[in-house]
Amino acid sequence: MTSDTSLDSVARTEEIPAFPIASERVEELLAQMTLEEKAAQLVGYWLDQGGEVVAPLQNEMASAGRHDALAEVTRDGIGHYTRVYGTRPVAPGERAAWLWAEQRRLRRETRLGIPALVHEECLTGLAAWKAATFPTPLAWGASFDPALVAEMGALIGESMRTLGIHQGLAPVLDVVRDPRWGRVDECIGEDPYLVGTVGTAYVQGLQSAGVHATLKHFLGYSGSRAGRNHAPVSAGPREIADVFLPPFEMAIRDGGVRSVMNSYAEIDGVPVAADPELLTGVLRERLGFDGVVVADYFAIAFLEVMHAVAADRGDAAELALRAGIDVELPSGDAYREPLIDRVRSGALDEAYLDRAVIRVLAQKEQLGLLDPGAFDEGPPAFIDLDTPRHRDVARRLAAESLVLLSNDGVLPWTRSAGRIALIGPNADRAEALQGCYSFANHVLAHHPDHELGIAIPTVREALAVAVPGAEIVHVRGAEVEGDDRSGFAEAERAAAGADVAIVVVGDQAGLFGRGTVGEGNDVESLDLPGVQRELVERVAATGTPVIVVVLSGRPYAIGWALDGDAPRPSAVLQAFFPGEEGATAIAEVLTGAVSPSGRLPLSLPRSSGSQPYGYLHPILGGPSDVTSADPTPLRPFGFGLSYTSFAYTGFEVSAAAPTDGTFTATVTVSNTGDRQAAEVVQLYGRDVAASVTRPVAQLLGYARVDLVPGERRTVRFEVPAARFAFTDRRLTRVVEPGAVRVWAAAHAEAVAPAPEISGVTGGAIANERARDDRVLPGSATTAGTVALTGGVHEVTAEDARIVTVTIA
Repeated sequence: MTSDTSLDSVARTEEIPAFPIASERVEELLAQMTLEEKAAQLVGYWLDQGGEVVAPLQNEMASAGRHDALAEVTRDGIGHYTRVYGTRPVAPGERAAWLWAEQRRLRRETRLGIPALVHEECLTGLAAWKAATFPTPLAWGASFDPALVAEMGALIGESMRTLGIHQGLAPVLDVVRDPRWGRVDECIGEDPYLVGTVGTAYVQGLQSAGVHATLKHFLGYSGSRAGRNHAPVSAGPREIADVFLPPFEMAIRDGGVRSVMNSYAEIDGVPVAADPELLTGVLRERLGFDGVVVADYFAIAFLEVMHAVAADRGDAAELALRAGIDVELPSGDAYREPLIDRVRSGALDEAYLDRAVIRVLAQKEQLGLLDPGAFDEGPPAFIDLDTPRHRDVARRLAAESLVLLSNDGVLPWTRSAGRIALIGPNADRAEALQGCYSFANHVLAHHPDHELGIAIPTVREALAVAVPGAEIVHVRGAEVEGDDRSGFAEAERAAAGADVAIVVVGDQAGLFGRGTVGEGNDVESLDLPGVQRELVERVAATGTPVIVVVLSGRPYAIGWALDGDAPRPSAVLQAFFPGEEGATAIAEVLTGAVSPSGRLPLSLPRSSGSQPYGYLHPILGGPSDVTSADPTPLRPFGFGLSYTSFAYTGFEVSAAAPTDGTFTATVTVSNTGDRQAAEVVQLYGRDVAASVTRPVAQLLGYARVDLVPGERRTVRFEVPAARFAFTDRRLTRVVEPGAVRVWAAAHAEAVAPAPEISGVTGGAIANERARDDRVLPGSATTAGTVALTGGVHEVTAEDARIVTVTIA
C-alpha cells in the first residue's frame, strides 16, 4: 500500500480543521512561530534513557539511545521532557535543581522562550526514587472508595508539582475483559461505572494540585484477543460505546481531565492512533474534550512498523495528526523532520499543525509555563515525597482493598504468642507488594543493587510488629516462577511444628517478560505461577491450619484453595499489590485489628478456559443446561467476607420514573455481629426486556457504610434512569421505557432475580448462580420493579451519570 493510497482513502476525506479557541497570548506566539518551532512544541525528548527498556520496542525506535546535546535538540524549543525523574534513580533535590536551571535556559536561549512541559508516570504514586508507592489500581477498585482515591491523587499531585512536573500519565480507565492480559494490575475493575467513578476521583485529586492527569488508553485497549498485549481488538460498536467508553466520558465531563492518551489497539482493522472518528469525532465532538491528546510511547511510529497502515514516518505523522494526536511521545521520530517535510511539500495543510500547537500552548498557559515569571523562584529547598500523610493514606487504602475470599473461622488470628510458620516466595519481598508501574519494579529492576529509597516493610517484618510475642519461622519454600521444589521439605517441617502456617504466594510485577504480571507479561494459564499451588497443598497436608495470602496483579483460578477437596487452606486473603504500607495492612487484617472490607473489582475466574468472562453478561453468557461449559466465577464481582455479619432490611424503590428522570432506592443495613466493620452496599439492576440483549445484573451504584456492632444505617440511592442507557440497534445511546428490576446486595450473585421471560419459569436460564447450587455468603434484598415511563430517551451530555448516595 503506498503512502498516497492510504491517506487518500482515509485521512484526506476530512475538511481542514477549525482552530480551537485560543487566548491572545497563544495566538501571538503561534503567529511568530516558524514551521520548525511549531513542530518542536509537538514532541518530547527522553533524557537519560541509558539503554533501559521501559517501553515497548524502545530499542527499535530511531530516538532510542540518542543523547544529543540539549542545546541542539531544543534549538527550536521543545514540547515535553520525558520522565526527567522516572527513568533512572536520581536524587529528587539534585534533579529539581537541574530542572529549574534547564527551564531557565530554555526561556533564555530559545527564540520564543517557552519552557518544556515535564511528564511522568504516576499510576501507583509518582514513579520517582524516594517517592511513596501506593496500592495498584486494582486495589483502588477493590476499596470501592473514590473519596480515599481522590485523597491519594491529591498527595501524588502535590509531590509532582513540588518537583516541577506538570502532567501525569494516569489513570488507566481500561475496563478489564480478560485477566490473562498482563496490564490487568494497572486497571480498576471490570465494571464501567466502578472504573469511571474511581478513575474520575483520581483525576480530580491529581488535578486539584495543579497537575494535569492523562486518561489511558483511549479506546478499547483491554479488549484484545486472548488477553494479549498489542493484539487486535474485535469489539463491535455497541461494546465500545457501552463498556469501554463510559469511564472516559465520566472523567472528561465530571472530572474535567486535561489530557488523553491513545490506545495502541487496532479495532476491527483500524489503528486507534489513525482513527479520526474516535480521536476527533467521539472524543472531541461527542464528549466535548478540549484538552491535549498525547501519543502512547512510539504509537505514531507503530502505524508504520506494527500496523503497516503507513509507508514511512511521514505517512504515520500525517495519519496521526489528522486523526487528532497532538503530541508525539516520548520523542520526535515522526512529528519533527518527517512531519515538517510533509507540510513543506504541500501534502499536509499547515492548519493541522497549527491546531495541535494551539492546544499545546493553551495547556502550557494553563499550567503557568507561559507566565513571565515562570521559574524565577528557585527550586524547592526541602523535598519529602514520602511523608506521614502519604503513608497514612497508603495504609488506609491498602486495608480497604484486602478481600477475604474464604474463612473457616481461623481468622482473625488473635493469639499473641505461639509459633507462626511464614512460608512462600512473597513473604519477605518488598517488590512483591508493588505493581508494574511502581518505581521499584519499573526502574530499579535495572539497578538491582540500588536501595529502594523508602521504607517498605515486608509481610514478615509487619507480622513481627503485629504479633511481637509470637515466634515466626520464615521459610521461602519456592520461588514465584520456576519448578524448584527443593524448599518444600523445609516448608513442611516448619508448618508441622507451628500453630498456624501463613503462606504468601502470587506474582512478581515487571515488564515484557521480566515477571509474571505487568505490561507485556500476558499468560495462557490462570494457574498460580511456578510450583506455588503445590507448595500450598503440601503445607496444607501437614494438618496445620493454613492461611493463604495472594499478593498478585491479577485474579488467579484458585478453586482448589477455596472450594476444593480437603485438605485445603482454612482462609484465603486476596491482596492486589497493596503498596508500601500493604504488609502492615495485611498484618492488621490477619490479626483482627482491622476487619476486611475489600470487594472484588472483577470476577475471580474458574479457569483460563472460561475466559474472557465478565459479570456484565446477557443470559446466553451465563451457565445453562444447553452447554457443558460453566463460566461461573469462583467468586463474583463485588464479593468479600468480613469478620462480622450484616443484614439488609426495608428495601424500597420508586414504582415509576420517566426515562429522562431519576428514581430512588433505599435499604437499611445493620451490623448484626460483634465487630466494627464496613459494608459495601451495592445496588444492582437489570432491564427486563429491551431491544438488544442486556446484562443479567448491572451495578447501578454503591456505598461504603462503616458500622459498630448493633448499628444500622439507611442508604438512599438517587439513580438517574440514564444508568440503564445502552446503544440500540441504530447505534444511538438511549433509555427505553419498560420495567427494570432493582435490588441491593453485597455482591453480584447475592440475589438473582429470575428474568421475566414468557414461557420460561426458573431453571438453568433464570439461575445466575453456578449449577453446583453453591450459595455464597452475602446479604441481599428482594428485587423491586421500576416502570420507566415515557418515550425512548436519547441520552445527551446533560444527562446525569453519577448516582447520588445519602447515608442516614
